[in-house]
Amino acid sequence: METADPRNSFPGGREGPFLGLVAGVIALAALASVASLVDLVDRPGLPAAFWTMAVLAVGCDARPFVPSGRRQTSAVFPSTCFTFAILLGWGLGPAVLVQAVAVAVSGVRLGHAPWRTTFNAAQYACALAAAYLVLRLGPGGLFDGDRLGWTDVLAVGGATVTWFVVNYGLVSTALRLRFGGRWWPAVRQGLPFELLSTGSLLLLAPVLVTAARASAALIPLVLVPLFAVYRMAHLSDEQVQLAALDPLTGLPNRKALLAEVAEQVHRHAERVARGEPGARVALLLIDLDRFKNVNDALGHAVGDRLLVEVGARLAGVVGDRDLLARLGGDEFAIVAGGLDGVDEARELAGRVVAALTEPVSLDGLPLDVGGSIGIALFPDHGEDYATLMRHADVAMYDAKHRNDTVAVYAAESDHNSAERLGLLADLRRVLENRPEAGRTVRGGDGAALPPRLAPDDGPDRAPRPGVDAGPGPASGTRTGSGTRTGSGIRTGVGGTGRWWLPRRRSRPAPAHPDELLNRILTGADPVRRHGAAPAHLPPAPTPDTGPAATPPAPAAEVGEITMYYQPQVAIATGEVVGVEALLRWRHPRRGMVDPEELIRVAEQSAVMRLLTYRVIDDVVAQLAKWSAAGTTLRAALNVSVRDLHTGEIVDRIADRLAGHGVRPDRLQLEITEGALMADPRRVLATITRLHQLGVAISLDDFGTGYSSLQHLRRLPLSEVKVDRSFVLGMAGDADDAAIVRSTIELAGALGLRVVAEGVEDERTWRLLYAAGCDAAQGWFYARPMPAEELTAWLARYRPLSPVPSPDAEIPRRHAR
Repeated sequence: METADPRNSFPGGREGPFLGLVAGVIALAALASVASLVDLVDRPGLPAAFWTMAVLAVGCDARPFVPSGRRQTSAVFPSTCFTFAILLGWGLGPAVLVQAVAVAVSGVRLGHAPWRTTFNAAQYACALAAAYLVLRLGPGGLFDGDRLGWTDVLAVGGATVTWFVVNYGLVSTALRLRFGGRWWPAVRQGLPFELLSTGSLLLLAPVLVTAARASAALIPLVLVPLFAVYRMAHLSDEQVQLAALDPLTGLPNRKALLAEVAEQVHRHAERVARGEPGARVALLLIDLDRFKNVNDALGHAVGDRLLVEVGARLAGVVGDRDLLARLGGDEFAIVAGGLDGVDEARELAGRVVAALTEPVSLDGLPLDVGGSIGIALFPDHGEDYATLMRHADVAMYDAKHRNDTVAVYAAESDHNSAERLGLLADLRRVLENRPEAGRTVRGGDGAALPPRLAPDDGPDRAPRPGVDAGPGPASGTRTGSGTRTGSGIRTGVGGTGRWWLPRRRSRPAPAHPDELLNRILTGADPVRRHGAAPAHLPPAPTPDTGPAATPPAPAAEVGEITMYYQPQVAIATGEVVGVEALLRWRHPRRGMVDPEELIRVAEQSAVMRLLTYRVIDDVVAQLAKWSAAGTTLRAALNVSVRDLHTGEIVDRIADRLAGHGVRPDRLQLEITEGALMADPRRVLATITRLHQLGVAISLDDFGTGYSSLQHLRRLPLSEVKVDRSFVLGMAGDADDAAIVRSTIELAGALGLRVVAEGVEDERTWRLLYAAGCDAAQGWFYARPMPAEELTAWLARYRPLSPVPSPDAEIPRRHAR
């Protein structure tokens, strides 16, 4: 089914200006040419040369050259050459009459609406009339047998330029009013082709007139250069088409997709304005799931053949009105218009999934390829190519994340919305607004590292550059309320919470060339701060020398990031044995930022590096302050799976502990089961080094993942944390109580300490004591609080020990 030409209809919402232009051009053409047409009645017979040109003009326009492709624009009409020659030789009236007949013939041939044919004839009449006015300024007499002079040449040249400017200007204005958009880009895009084709036809007209002066029999010879113009336009169109095709599959490429989406959006915007059905456009983004495996195992040649076969299958799925494009690699896209809603888009996606379900057989080897499809709709999810493509991409990755085949764009799945980008910018500013670090406080507990891991503090020791950390996406975050956002991080909202950050392998590097960033990194790295500055950089500004860089924006504009700490209490004695560090950001406009949202925003950018420096340095520095004040506490931090894969976290922690004089056993790292199972071999190597350093390792959220007891037995763990989802329900749910009791017994048999998180009432506290749990944390003891408040809380706190009670009997499950 062929798509109706949108130029045959009036634009929705812009009918007034467009119809005004059409009526104005027709009226102007009538006024400009009516007198010349009336004069034809009394005019004596025209020569054979005129009739030869008239026949050729009408005959050639019966089959004009129309560029191939989905958008039939910039057609080449050979009648232009003949009618302009008639204008030069016999005046305006005959030229307008022949041109009108030629336009009528081509309009019928191309299926133009009657009003459009009338407008085209009027448009040519205006161009011919304007050119005729310029010719009247010259001496004339092209057929009088006189010798042509420079004034004649200049007059003809001026008439040619005038014809082109008027005609192209009217066409461009009509297209601008018809389809909207910016005027100049559309004009500039079509100008080269028009200059090449129409300009060549106009310049042939004086040659044709000169030939007619000699003999009418010479006029048909102009068909040879006309054919050359035709071939030139054809080759130019082929180049344009090739630039819009994928060389491997022969499908349209990204450039063609952009143009198609733009046209479909313009066309369907009018339907939306008129409230018509079928006013939606669907953009489907398809990514092959196992293509990389085929490329790696069988080579790129087989991968290319697979792409060709997949392209052929998809081409059999899409309709004639739809466009299938290959964007590159293993990505394809489909544009489908005339839809009423998302159900039709899902139906099309279902046909695509069915086409990809059947294995592809190459050289007798069946290759199983699937696809993930993201759908974005106009106008629901965007009104331009860039927005629709980005939202379809978000939906496609959402489908991959959910192990689904099809997903429709949802705003909650978009991690790069304008609001989140603004939040990311504010986060960077608040991190860069951090004041200069003051004097390093060293702990009073006599920190000592193992000799093979402790840094050499001798006089010959060279300053060690700070460990660089790079951005990278990660998964497993969980907020303090128990909501998991990816792998390995937890932050606190009203309860317990964690944070984490991926890293790159550390390597010696000079100071950052950006002075402000260099100050931030130096302040966050005690070893780097005590080392000598690189010789090629000026010294960092100090309070004595004054700042050397433009001061950052006031911190009040973006709030402040602080560390909160929640006590961990031994259940049997009531003694505070440690704290868990939680990240909080109070924004002046947004209030307390949801920690889950904070981590999700930061982990996708380089801001995570600055965030990591802040948290590690703050926690270790706070441990040093507590130790210097005589308070012995252990702080727990959650780390990401990427940190455990690289192993550089060991060097990072060793530098911080040595710089602040904090004993390694005062710091504890918590890993989740997801991080443990991601790559057990590499994780085990990193955890072993941390254990040798003296840092305790805790298995967090135990029971929520799929870890093997074999790994639990081999890992150098010191603690297991029972997930809050089980602890919260153990007082009333026999299943949760059984899981908690079994976890405590298993950990005890392995010699591991057990900590229960999410303890919020006295009954749960007593049940944990009866089950033999070692420690607990939660709102029953204390909420998370800043370090200053924690110090005051510790001064007021009096240990509380549970006593046996009949209410402390753990619910047991009845046999089924």
